[in-house]
Amino acid sequence: MAINKFEKRVILSLKRFRPLTQYPRSIPKSRVRIFLAFWLFILSGVAFLDRTNISIAGLQIGLEYGLKNELLGWVFSAFLIGYAGFQLPAGYLSARFGPRKVLTIGVLWWGVATAATAWLPPNISNPVAWLIAIRFLLGAGESVIYPAANQFVARWIPQEERGFVNGLIFAGVGAGSGLTPPLVTWIIVEHGWRDAFYFSALVGAVAALVWWVLARDTPEEHPGVSGGELRKIEAGLLDGGVGHDAGGLVTGNSWTSLFLRKDLLALVVGYFSFGYVAWVYFSWFFVYMTVRGFNLKASARFDMLPFFCMTAGSLLGGWLSDRLATRYGLRVGRCFLATAAMGITGVFLIIGSQLRSPEYAGLVLAIGAGALYVSQSSFWSISVDIAGRRSGLFSSVVNMGGQLGGALTASLTPVIASHFGWTSSFAVAAALAFIGAFSWFLVDLDRGIEGYERAPKRGLAPATSDVP
Repeated sequence: MAINKFEKRVILSLKRFRPLTQYPRSIPKSRVRIFLAFWLFILSGVAFLDRTNISIAGLQIGLEYGLKNELLGWVFSAFLIGYAGFQLPAGYLSARFGPRKVLTIGVLWWGVATAATAWLPPNISNPVAWLIAIRFLLGAGESVIYPAANQFVARWIPQEERGFVNGLIFAGVGAGSGLTPPLVTWIIVEHGWRDAFYFSALVGAVAALVWWVLARDTPEEHPGVSGGELRKIEAGLLDGGVGHDAGGLVTGNSWTSLFLRKDLLALVVGYFSFGYVAWVYFSWFFVYMTVRGFNLKASARFDMLPFFCMTAGSLLGGWLSDRLATRYGLRVGRCFLATAAMGITGVFLIIGSQLRSPEYAGLVLAIGAGALYVSQSSFWSISVDIAGRRSGLFSSVVNMGGQLGGALTASLTPVIASHFGWTSSFAVAAALAFIGAFSWFLVDLDRGIEGYERAPKRGLAPATSDVP
């Protein structure tokens, strides 16, 4: 694939500014896959900046347009309905056109939708309908982020690194959401809520252009990938110990068998539960902190805690998943780890919501968010482990469950809180966390079906290579 002069200059930076000819494919000098995974971390952070900024600006938007929490809940849910409804098209497009094009167009799309929120005039008639429509379109645009990222993982990442890379990508969720409260609050205080949305749109446009310049759909297409790195990737995809379709369990034409797996339903239920709990933090934790007596700035500071814990939990969970899978097999590294993490989350939700001190309550609930995200990498890594190069569509089905759970909590949480109190809202979230923990017992990695090979019962053999 031809590259222009600007792209070549950027790629040369990955080679320490030496000419590409000094690094023939036989010399193991590059780690391009890790850099691109890091940029997916950036895109993930931008995605959550754009989707959670409205929860911070919600108080100002509600006052300007005369919206109560229940109506804001409809606006929050509109994003998630659009996000969930376009998961299957997003998975198909990611597989058909590759993560480079799909992510670039998707990020630019949701940047325009974010700016459109700020374009609405204060005196517009029926503002709820306009906000719902714009947030729905934002959700449709953002639907591509994780199916496309999962497609990247399937094409670029050896099996023994998938947990870490997925953990890195989803650490962007916590980083983006954690930086959003103080950043957006500062912009709102100094310049108004509309400028906060314009800023979010600009950041997305820059991140999309950088991805277009640096990324390629496969390692074979990337001129910055050395021969040693290419061999490591190929060995990890073919010899991950599970199957022969880019490290996945499925081979041949096994679409029907793949989507009739009972454990696909278990993963959807598990991620529905995950999404329900996560969106309690994304949509309502900031409001909950104000209910507990904090002012706007103090709420913003406390609202950062769960998301920084999510970042740490994602990285820890990804690292643990790979270590445990390598030593004890995929069932322990993916399934048992996720079960423990979601169970612990449920316990922290119950304890935190009943503490009298708002400071201790915020801290304990934040730790619960971190525990939840220890399981995040497992959902996405196991999609590649099972589906290989078909993981874009497979993971989009799982992700649809998570977004439907988020859509439910965005609207249901304030209703439960208004009728039964915020403690009951967190109790419902805890119950969903326990259901999600149980669902992992139904994932059967040892079961062979038509076109499948059985997964190893013990550890994975890391792919050998001359690249660390």
